[in-house]
Amino acid sequence: MHESVQNQTQKKERVMIRFEEVDKVYQTEKVETTALSNINLEVKEGEFVSVMGPSGCGKTTMLNIMGLLDEPTKGKVSIDEREVNSYKDKHVARIRNETIGFIFQNFHLIPDLSVRDNVELPLLYRKTGGRRKRELAVEALERVGLSSRVHHFPTQLSGGQQQRVAIARAIVGKPKILLADEPTGNLDSSMGEEIMGILDQLNQQGTTIVMVTHDQRMADRTGRVIRVFDGQQVV
Repeated sequence: MHESVQNQTQKKERVMIRFEEVDKVYQTEKVETTALSNINLEVKEGEFVSVMGPSGCGKTTMLNIMGLLDEPTKGKVSIDEREVNSYKDKHVARIRNETIGFIFQNFHLIPDLSVRDNVELPLLYRKTGGRRKRELAVEALERVGLSSRVHHFPTQLSGGQQQRVAIARAIVGKPKILLADEPTGNLDSSMGEEIMGILDQLNQQGTTIVMVTHDQRMADRTGRVIRVFDGQQVV
């Protein structure tokens, strides 16, 4: 193979998320609601992308489909260059558990579990020994600056600290893709900046991140913005 052609092949960017003509329609007996219409997009390896749009425009639906938590009504979805043909099989559950990490606006920590136990939760579905789970949890907490809080409970933490625990839980399995739904939405500006700093660092270390946000300042810190209006992608 010619050297220049070989170099081009080696430099080909891996597509971590691909939507092809994706629709999502919610249907009840009385009403049909189109949440997404003809969405075509690619998120490449190592990108930090934000998704913006008014409330109810389809942002969270898009994120849920990216995370294999919801199924499109029409169209094709590929994650890490693997087309998802059925959202009901064990193969998809494995992709979701091993490839994707989730961060939610409301943290979704379990109050009766310690910080370390909350972080270990995604590892319960893997063949990982108890000692190794604890090591990975502490390692993830160190990455977000909370290694001294392993035995605390969520109610003993501030909002910013709870979100850092949620990030540690999302990254404990070393996912390639991190999906964040309004991760700074319930935090004050200084705490929001702190969380964005952690996300920036994770992205610089190679994690592909898609973040839904209403905050233009946070979106400006990402590499690209996808805008959605009435279920459609707009330029």
